[in-house]
Amino acid sequence: MKNRIITKKYKNLLLLLSMMVMIPGFTSCEEEDLTASTPVKVTAVYLEDAESDVPDRVVTFARLGQVIRLEGSGFTGVKKVYINGYSTYFNPVYLTDNSMMVQISRETPTMEASEDLRNTIHIVKDAAELKYPFVIRDAAPTITNISHTLPQAGDSITIYGSGLVEIEKITFPGDIVVSEGIVSDPDGEFCVVAVPEGVSEDGGSVLVEGANGGAYSPAYFNCKKLVILDFDGKGSQGFWSWSETGSMIDDTDLKSEVIGEGVRSQGKYVAHRPTRFAEFPAAKNRNSEVWTAGNDVDDWRGQLTGVIPATTPAAQVAFQFDIFVPGVWVNTGYLKILLANNFNGGEWSGAVYNYVPWIENKAIVPFSTRGWVTVTIPFNKFYAYSGTDQEYTFENVLAFREGATYKNFGFYFENSDFKLSNITGIESDETEFVSAPTTVQVYTDNWRVVPLNKPEYTDFPVSTN
Repeated sequence: MKNRIITKKYKNLLLLLSMMVMIPGFTSCEEEDLTASTPVKVTAVYLEDAESDVPDRVVTFARLGQVIRLEGSGFTGVKKVYINGYSTYFNPVYLTDNSMMVQISRETPTMEASEDLRNTIHIVKDAAELKYPFVIRDAAPTITNISHTLPQAGDSITIYGSGLVEIEKITFPGDIVVSEGIVSDPDGEFCVVAVPEGVSEDGGSVLVEGANGGAYSPAYFNCKKLVILDFDGKGSQGFWSWSETGSMIDDTDLKSEVIGEGVRSQGKYVAHRPTRFAEFPAAKNRNSEVWTAGNDVDDWRGQLTGVIPATTPAAQVAFQFDIFVPGVWVNTGYLKILLANNFNGGEWSGAVYNYVPWIENKAIVPFSTRGWVTVTIPFNKFYAYSGTDQEYTFENVLAFREGATYKNFGFYFENSDFKLSNITGIESDETEFVSAPTTVQVYTDNWRVVPLNKPEYTDFPVSTN
């Protein structure tokens, strides 16, 4: 009898222990059910940026590739996160009930996301979800080029770059704002705008602002005070030993008819093949030449260094000019730009630069323009300052000109043979371009030296209040 009582007590003890073991399991399942159905709430979104002065900053938008931290409640049990409809990985190690971190994939759609998904963070649990409105921007926009940087009011210009989507506002030097009539490329590669009245002649950067934020151009827009020769009174043209068949271009060779579509000519300009030449022959350099007045007239240091300090790196200072080529320029001929008048022609070294617009990325690409466009050549592209043996500055350019016997700045039209290696600097690029007679007409105007520095655009400007 005693054994039976012990056995019965033993069985009851086992049953009790089993129930005690099972109860936590039931409780755990109940907690999981509660967690899965607990509503998700987002109270703030923080941008995580260790390199910023504010590494954990409350934001109202974020960009592709950035890490954000969601703060709120009910995050325990999150299974999926969709940003603009794109399934986005998150690390569960950094997930608590009140906080979770997510890196926005660079593959996330932005403008191409459907309207109902665009600018949303969709958080999904087994039995609860939240679609939280939050602006997602592409990478910060950039400006790579402006079609004409010295236009007249009313001219239509194109600003090229990336991320230039839904541009809503463009600010020109002098705080002249345009917010209407802007045409944006759906792919963000350019925007088009008419130049307003009143742009400052001191020049500066252009600021564009749109769906992806803002971007500055280099400070080279409307730099009228930095023009060294425009053939209309700014700067002085120099010429000597002129003859009907000679290479020298004088003031009687200049043109003034209004030419170009969209952006038209501005007063007088130079035709690098004067009308007295029916064509330029092959294998001949210095077919034409046009110069500033030079000695005792040109004063780059006095005119320019108040805006562009002599200590500025050569890569941050450029020579700009406007060009119009109404016909097709291809296969032969180029412009040689010379910092002083002590070259004979044919050089691919020294203080010169050869402008060959019909070669792009080692390929022949016919060149022409519908209207006048701006060419920008940083001084570190001039052969004398292109090396990496030292840090060249604008002072090197100024000192070279001041030490030259003839301080004229100018252009040659050259039409001789050359190799691809002359352009690329790579000896193995042996492709040869053989010259041919040419009737191409190339016009230039508004020669100027400009700065290439630009303000830094920030998504989070410091408050001045």
